[in-house]
Amino acid sequence: NVSPDEVLEYKNTPQGKLFLHTYYPDNWKKTDKRPAVVFFFGGGWNGGSYTQFSRHADYLASRGMVAFAADYRTKSKHKTEPKACVSDGKSAVRWIRGNAAKLGVDPKKIIAGGGSAGGHVAATTATIKAFDEASDDLSISPKPQALLLFNPVIDNSEKGYGHSRVEVYWKEFSPMHNIKKGMPPTIFICGTKDNLIPVATGELFKKKIEKVGGRCDLHWYKDQKHGFFNAMYKQTMLEVDKFLVSLGYLKGPATLE
Repeated sequence: NVSPDEVLEYKNTPQGKLFLHTYYPDNWKKTDKRPAVVFFFGGGWNGGSYTQFSRHADYLASRGMVAFAADYRTKSKHKTEPKACVSDGKSAVRWIRGNAAKLGVDPKKIIAGGGSAGGHVAATTATIKAFDEASDDLSISPKPQALLLFNPVIDNSEKGYGHSRVEVYWKEFSPMHNIKKGMPPTIFICGTKDNLIPVATGELFKKKIEKVGGRCDLHWYKDQKHGFFNAMYKQTMLEVDKFLVSLGYLKGPATLE
């Protein structure tokens, strides 16, 4: 875990307050207009901690971005169901965009990322129309300009992950089934032996994004299982760095230790 520079409340829910663990670049000023990234942890919508992505956030801050590792409501801590995770993800992006002028952030350069169920949360900010929080300023878009997805849950159909828990609303909840024109450029990192995200699912996601004119860079890691990206931090973050350079959000060579 890398300690954040600041902890900012982005949402007050009936189940408790939610925070963004915030990492600033060295020479950051409130008046800057920097790209931002927000990460959502994995844990099956059941649990987890922002610390899963504290290293990722700290690194991207060292590269000049304002980086956030977000809390969101989970079943174990807040007794909430998966759709609350989607509401919170959308609220987090809206809050960053709405407060961009105080955060040194360019509101047109906000990136969402995450792993597993947190990858689902990130993907929903770009795809899902439902589950807006009534207390949010709905005039602010929750849609990010790019997605960083680490073995993300993207299919919640009967063939996908978690269907029984979201059966009533899965069609509104599944990123795979809500891909439309204007999809942000996406990097998708996964292992070929992932027991939750089959290779075919990743390939179909890429195909659907490309069909609507979008970009999806798919990176398969041979024989790696679900959650491998934590151990393979350096290799996977080099791909992310390269992807963000290609979009103009980072400049110069990667500085991963």
